[in-house]
Amino acid sequence: MKFMKLGSRPDTFYTAQAVRSVSSEVSSDLIVQVKGSRYLLHKFPLLSKCLRLQRLCSESPETSQHHIVQLPDFPGGVEAFELCAKFCYGITITLSAFNIVAVRCAAEYLQMTEDVEKGNLTYKLEVFFNSCILHGWKDSIVTLQSTKEFPSWSEDLGITSRCIEAIASKVLTHPSKVSLSHIYSRRERDDESCNGAESQRHKPLSKGWWAEDMAELGIDLYWRTMIAVKSGGKMPSSLMGEALKIYAARWLPNISRERNVNKQVASDSDSDSTNEITSKHRVLLESIVSLLPAEKGAVSCSFLLKLLKAANILNASSSSKMELARRVALQMEEATVRDLLIPSISYANSTVYDVDLVITILEQFMLQGQSPPTSPPRSKLGFERRRSRSAENIVLAFQESRRSSSASHSSKLKVAKLVDGYLQEIARDINLPLSKFIALAEAIPDFSRLDHDDLYRAIDIYLKAHPDLNKSERKRLCRTLDCKKLSVEACMHAAQNELLPLRVVVQVLFFEQARAAMGSGKVTELPSNIKALLAAHNIDPSRPTTTLSTTTSIPADDQWSVSGLRSPKSKVSTLRMKLAEDDLDESDLQSEGLRRTSKFKSFCALPTRPKRMFSKFLSINRNSSEKN
Repeated sequence: MKFMKLGSRPDTFYTAQAVRSVSSEVSSDLIVQVKGSRYLLHKFPLLSKCLRLQRLCSESPETSQHHIVQLPDFPGGVEAFELCAKFCYGITITLSAFNIVAVRCAAEYLQMTEDVEKGNLTYKLEVFFNSCILHGWKDSIVTLQSTKEFPSWSEDLGITSRCIEAIASKVLTHPSKVSLSHIYSRRERDDESCNGAESQRHKPLSKGWWAEDMAELGIDLYWRTMIAVKSGGKMPSSLMGEALKIYAARWLPNISRERNVNKQVASDSDSDSTNEITSKHRVLLESIVSLLPAEKGAVSCSFLLKLLKAANILNASSSSKMELARRVALQMEEATVRDLLIPSISYANSTVYDVDLVITILEQFMLQGQSPPTSPPRSKLGFERRRSRSAENIVLAFQESRRSSSASHSSKLKVAKLVDGYLQEIARDINLPLSKFIALAEAIPDFSRLDHDDLYRAIDIYLKAHPDLNKSERKRLCRTLDCKKLSVEACMHAAQNELLPLRVVVQVLFFEQARAAMGSGKVTELPSNIKALLAAHNIDPSRPTTTLSTTTSIPADDQWSVSGLRSPKSKVSTLRMKLAEDDLDESDLQSEGLRRTSKFKSFCALPTRPKRMFSKFLSINRNSSEKN
């Protein structure tokens, strides 16, 4: 780093009885008091260079042999005053980026300008600042950091603005053309080779070399500097996003819901300091949100959701949270279930996670107007052999739109898997209202769920965690479930699930047995009533069933138990138990192609195997149809 030495005389200042003096054959005639410290000095060297001291001495009465001057609001403290006093005496002083701001403010306060004496301290400091400090990277960063001690003075003297402009210009310049002042970051000092022969500064620098050093700035200065960098218009949004991620990791704490709980039980003395820290973190977070690049993908979805978690806990402004939710929705397919587990700060309903915020994100995602790819109109395909350039452009544009639509469709498929996995996590919360669970489940379009195994698993977990649901609530919960999209394992589990509504179990058994009958080859053609039922549900009985989804991990206690499910008695016993506790609705049975309740009750009461029962049932219906 750059430094400058002024003066040639040795240091003769000393302390005697808590008073700072300078060794001289001439007795002192000036007493200067600076923030509790007293200096015994001489008028001639100081007044010849300090216009303010001249005026103060002329205004203050002379007592005995000394003039007493008090400087209570002196900027920079006793260290800066002593450096200015030593300069007046010609004693050697060393100036660098660490103390130039304090000395510059002190010299301005004392009015050590060219009007008083040529080559005064103010002039020398300005030359050093403009020619050396602003030309070095590390010097500019350190100088800008030191301005926070004297914000108003630094602003008035233009130190802050000039440092910001210098830093922004270096960020936008190729690293090879930047003077890094021997070191530019902590990594350089730590990444030397074992023999010390090669250091990081001799290696090519990456495009984001500046982000780590700038992360040392306070949020106010960092925000202004990043705005200056963005206004340059040359910085890629991905680098801006990476810099913000580094800064957030440097300053934002690892916030958790427990920390908010601890804050509530803290004492009154600790509460004020805690609130002050929380307020600083909130301002920092909102500033980071305002700096996020507008381009999609500039920052990862995981980083955005981490910011949203912090914003929720720190009680950030609603505008900041909505902006984060909107940005998350643009790239929601990149998220994971863990990312969406945003802690709730509402202790009224005591829910573990903030489901409303996830619903808002999902609504924003669905409002993007994405749709699955469709076939082009026939008019666009009926081109002649010799097509014009404009016609080719139309085809290329259409193909591009199809590719983007296809990507949007695939993102909805990923989001559907994501939401079903999220439902499995929040379903364990005993305080989660049924309405919120259903709202999340129904927010996903039907075409986005290729199978309903994950959704069924979430419903099963919710039913276990909420055993007090009545019959109508269980029906509402299972309304989104499509039984024909369940795999074999899911059907086997649902067939003996005592928590499901009876209508769902009947549908599962019917679809499974109908497809099994056609798949085994023992029945060549289904009766007309069953065909009509399958057609009403868009089922192809010859189509193989889907496999069990393995994209979502399940805790051991929530794994489906399929032991004994292959035994036919288990399905019959499940139906028998449900019929004993609940009367079957005739309208439900008619929708499944069964005309009379009594016939179905007697059918379920038979202690024979389901496959044989269905075969007999199918043959009876076939004979009756042939006679007719």
